Amino acid sequence: MKRGELYRVAHPSARDPKKSRVFVVVSRQVLIDSRFSTVICAPVYSAYDGLSTQVLIGIDEGLKHDSSIHCDELVSLPKSVLTNFVGSLSPQKLDALNKALRSALDIAE
Repeated sequence: MKRGELYRVAHPSARDPKKSRVFVVVSRQVLIDSRFSTVICAPVYSAYDGLSTQVLIGIDEGLKHDSSIHCDELVSLPKSVLTNFVGSLSPQKLDALNKALRSALDIAE
């Protein structure tokens, strides 16, 4: 598992109406590689509102249609549910993700 990889998760939460949702792993690699059982992820939605905390992704990342990563809705997920690999972010999309995360967390560059 690597930072920037996308995984489809079945029944991600009781309040999510979708049967499955794609998430992007955003934790730092040292945590992903550690013995800890969870990683921080950002959900992917088909909606895009043009916010600085959203990153456009789509077919190039393994999805069926244009979508966006929503960095304002970070969640901790068990590594054990991240088994259905969808795709990976390019270096350029990882840069955009880093920028969106900094914006979501109000961290200056």
